[in-house]
Amino acid sequence: MSVKIQKRTRIHAKIRSKMSGTKLRPRLSVFKSAKHVYAQLIDDEAGKVLVSVSDVKMKGKGKKVDHSTEVGKMIAKEALAKKIESVVFDRGGFVYHGRVKAVAEGAREGGLKF
Repeated sequence: MSVKIQKRTRIHAKIRSKMSGTKLRPRLSVFKSAKHVYAQLIDDEAGKVLVSVSDVKMKGKGKKVDHSTEVGKMIAKEALAKKIESVVFDRGGFVYHGRVKAVAEGAREGGLKF
């Protein structure tokens, strides 16, 4: 495992020790790979994923940041359909910049509060 991944894993573990999602206020978890970005709403008490969205099946060319903003808007739309208005944002150990920030801003534009 590379040093960069070890550092992100350590940071994520520290964040997760202080943060938990509930059914009323789930955790919005963001993961980014080299090609794609994924977002999930997780109820940690029940251990269930409530909503999951990614840009894997998105069609059309564009910047990764633009796709990330769309992922944020899509997860907000699905969350509001399940009557979830407020979430806890989990950046997953990634720096709050670029694609992670775009997901957060897209979710806020879509109507989620955090």
